[in-house]
Amino acid sequence: MTFSSILSLIQKLADFLIVWLMLYYIFKSLRKNVKMVLLFKGILIIVILKVISDLCNLTTVSWLLDYVITWGPLALIIIFQPEIRNILEQLGRSQLLGRHKVLTVDEREKMVYEIMEAVEYLRRNRIGALITIERDNSLAEYIDRAKKLYADISSELLIAIFYEGNPLHDGAVIIQGDRITCAGAVFPTSDSMKISKRLGTRHRAALGISEETDSISIVVSEETGRLSIAIGGELHYNLTNDEGKLLLLEELRPKTIEAEEEEAEVEGEDHE
Repeated sequence: MTFSSILSLIQKLADFLIVWLMLYYIFKSLRKNVKMVLLFKGILIIVILKVISDLCNLTTVSWLLDYVITWGPLALIIIFQPEIRNILEQLGRSQLLGRHKVLTVDEREKMVYEIMEAVEYLRRNRIGALITIERDNSLAEYIDRAKKLYADISSELLIAIFYEGNPLHDGAVIIQGDRITCAGAVFPTSDSMKISKRLGTRHRAALGISEETDSISIVVSEETGRLSIAIGGELHYNLTNDEGKLLLLEELRPKTIEAEEEEAEVEGEDHE
């Protein structure tokens, strides 16, 4: 093989891989958006009908479908503007390799141990707390507005941050990898009707950031001392320390592409 043919082959492979990665991250972002999934099913049906009408010479049907295909994209952009904006924001936050994925098993277990040690103390003493762990979606915009720390994670430091005398105790702590990046972060609160009205701002903030990103948020209630964890727009309420520890270890465990696809299929079946 000549140098030019090898270069041409590399260019084709790079072109294919870039397109594949783009499609993978787009569909990964879409899989939890029920409206957009239904939209893509509708588009697929229209394309199939168009092919059938052309093969069968169905003139009127083909003309109507041509009209839909010509003006449909503009109508979809207008109708689904909020959903499209959310998807673009998620893609903008996405990182090819979240910092939690490069941690060794021992480092992940140590991080979870330190968090849950702090949580146990905070629960016993009825001290409110909100701890958020970044995964693939970047939390940089919230870190920029918070107090930077960049400290090794430890239960003592977490307890000190949320102690009532500390001016940062009302905000959230953000963890990247096995380091505490900042404290006093402010998140958007969720408007979900599923969450109990008895739960306060911390729980709504935890649920809100979990709806916008793939982060994990651990909440300790100041009133009841109960532990809750928000993941993927769902609040796991009133967990024991052991349940919380197992959930964190499972969610922080790196997943293969095949495992993510199986998880997406299960979620799709649940929606149906």
